[in-house]
Amino acid sequence: MRPEHGDPAYAWDMLDAARTVRSYVQGRSLDAYLADRMLRDAVERNVEIIGEAARRVSKGFRDAHPEIPWPRIIAQRNVLSHEYGEIEDALVWDVATKDIPELIAALEPLVPPPPR
Repeated sequence: MRPEHGDPAYAWDMLDAARTVRSYVQGRSLDAYLADRMLRDAVERNVEIIGEAARRVSKGFRDAHPEIPWPRIIAQRNVLSHEYGEIEDALVWDVATKDIPELIAALEPLVPPPPR
């Protein structure tokens, strides 16, 4: 369950979208990713969500968690949102399969558990 406000809510949004990306690419190859426009669109959209939520996280929270590459995450969102003609599918695949699992591991301790 998503927290209601502020940094915990944005961190939850990031974690939720990252887990979604992980589930989309799990068991798939780069060739399968390149051949499936709907999959590429879905992964890109969730990477955008991660970046937008990261952009909204307070500077204090970002400073307190330097293990998360905030500027890179936000920059990736900007490319997907504004420079869509420059998207390199193989780079997005690398983000989805290499960076996203690391991001999930870094975010999980920061997101409050759901209420019981």
